Amino acid sequence: MAKKQNKNNKSPKIKVVRVNLGWVFYALLIFSIGWMLMNNRGTQAQKLEWAQISEMIKSGDVKEVKFVRNDFRGTVTLRPDSVQKYTSLYPGGVPPKSSPHFFFLTSTKFDPEREFEELNASLPASEQVKLVMENDSKIWSGVLEWIFPILIIIVFWMFMMRSMTRNMGGGPGGGGGMNPFNVGKANSKLADKNKVNVTFKDVAGLYGAKEEVMEIVDFLKQPEKYTALGGKIPKGALLVGPPGTGKTLLAKAVAGEANVPFFSISGSDFVEMFVGVGASRVRDLFSQAKEKAPCIVFIDEIDAVGRARGKNVGFSSNDERENTLNQLLTEMDGFGTNSGVIVLAATNRADILDKALMRAGRFDRQINVTLPDLNERKEIFKVHLKPLRLADDFDLEGIARHTPGFSGADIANICNEAALTAARRGKQKIDNQDFMDAVDRVVGGIERKKTLMSPEEKRLTAFHEAGHAVAGWLLPGCSPVLKVSIIPRGQALGLTWSLPDEKVMMSKSDLVDEMCHLVSGRVAEEIVNDGVPCTGALNDFERMTKLAYSMVAYYGMSEKVGNLSYYDSTGNSSFGFSKPYSEKTAETIDEEVRKLVDEVTSRTRKLLLDNWSGLTTLAELLIDKELIMADDIESIFGPKAGKHGEERFKKSDDE
Repeated sequence: MAKKQNKNNKSPKIKVVRVNLGWVFYALLIFSIGWMLMNNRGTQAQKLEWAQISEMIKSGDVKEVKFVRNDFRGTVTLRPDSVQKYTSLYPGGVPPKSSPHFFFLTSTKFDPEREFEELNASLPASEQVKLVMENDSKIWSGVLEWIFPILIIIVFWMFMMRSMTRNMGGGPGGGGGMNPFNVGKANSKLADKNKVNVTFKDVAGLYGAKEEVMEIVDFLKQPEKYTALGGKIPKGALLVGPPGTGKTLLAKAVAGEANVPFFSISGSDFVEMFVGVGASRVRDLFSQAKEKAPCIVFIDEIDAVGRARGKNVGFSSNDERENTLNQLLTEMDGFGTNSGVIVLAATNRADILDKALMRAGRFDRQINVTLPDLNERKEIFKVHLKPLRLADDFDLEGIARHTPGFSGADIANICNEAALTAARRGKQKIDNQDFMDAVDRVVGGIERKKTLMSPEEKRLTAFHEAGHAVAGWLLPGCSPVLKVSIIPRGQALGLTWSLPDEKVMMSKSDLVDEMCHLVSGRVAEEIVNDGVPCTGALNDFERMTKLAYSMVAYYGMSEKVGNLSYYDSTGNSSFGFSKPYSEKTAETIDEEVRKLVDEVTSRTRKLLLDNWSGLTTLAELLIDKELIMADDIESIFGPKAGKHGEERFKKSDDE
């Protein structure tokens, strides 16, 4: 029984109450201000001349006078029954609630003892004035002038020392901030393994990238497995990919899986307005890492400090940033050694990084974190669908196919939007339609249901979108059309959704068909509007123009320009101040682009005119329903054009 009582009666934990000196200081300040305001309430004593004061004394209204010799100042206290006689001398007619009631100032020649002796001699004994003579030692004024500033300096110094001690004693990551003593300290954070709950199981997709990173973690866990064969630990790995693909998530998984210290810092934390601070922070970061080796240092958005040196000198040069980069290069692979320190970095701008930073020996591995394919999207959806309440007929395969080119962050956003949409509609579970509406909202924007469109605008928009739908359905190189809508979304009055085939390579015929699909909306508008163009094809023309210039200047798909490519994948073209071709070649490129666009436009016009009756039927159906699906298009034009459709199109060209 005694043992059970000991187990149950655990000693209570002592709660330590920490007093913040800052709050105590503020409380004292507020109290002092309140005390001053309370004391200054009501009417103050009024200043009078000595002649007026002497008349009051002769009238027997004065009870006491205090005179300060060294200030030549006197204060007057009236008799209680005489206060109301002098209310007119106060603002508002309200006398002070307590003495003194008046005060007066004199010169150095004023003799208070002689003056008051003469006045009291002329008064009866009951009305004589009591005179109090004193000297003001001004003790408190001396305190305020000398001791108070010293106290302020001491309090400020205590705050500075307390902050510096807390930052220096808080372990790695405590430096920096607003403390001037730690401005050269690195703002890195040492990840606590017990608080990082992300593991490689939480990272869906990213097959190749995850394997590369897992090998680094495995090397740290079992180094003898690799060193037995003469292998060396890689010094660094660079994660490169578009935004939202999971680069930082991979780093979090490494922090959760690795049994070694994990430092994380952002590239912008090195950049500071003070000269030499960036290099000092780099040195401090690696000195902390060396003390805890083997360890991993993760630098997020390394392009903030690793941008190529010597670019655009005289316009936006930044010697401090370049000095920081030089120190980073030296620490990663310089004369000294960083045995056991692995640098993991992430960026979506690998093209602007310095070549010296990218070389082997610093970043031995460049891991591409690309946009997920169909199978990877399904795995990512499974991760984000776990907390959601889904309908029994939810189609994961279908929603994964409807989101080509979406990153992991986009998929997470779609899942959240679908849940919000279902809740807005009062549903108990999330179905396929909620996810489709969420995709539409993310891609096209929110529906502008209250936008007023005139009948003519609605008609032109319907024919514009019908032109896109017909070209996308009949041309074999275009992606399959999913649905067409003339409901305004975002900045668009209508939208045509297609499902890309996720092809890695595209032929010239595919690109030409895509250009036909882009210009088909304007062509349909001109046909139905008697050749008068409208402004609705701005985005289509922008995309078509970029595609045409890419075909001529980048992909070598022009006979006159030939198999030449003026694309600079390294990003070292001096920011576009010079072109890698002559003015004559530029004119040739412009001519070829214009010729290509004219051919595409005439080809699209012939295609739409040959199928005008079906296009008109589709446009009228679109005006009536505002939203049509692929089944409606198939009922008018038959199955989507494939090889058979290509032969049919060539035949119509020959005719």
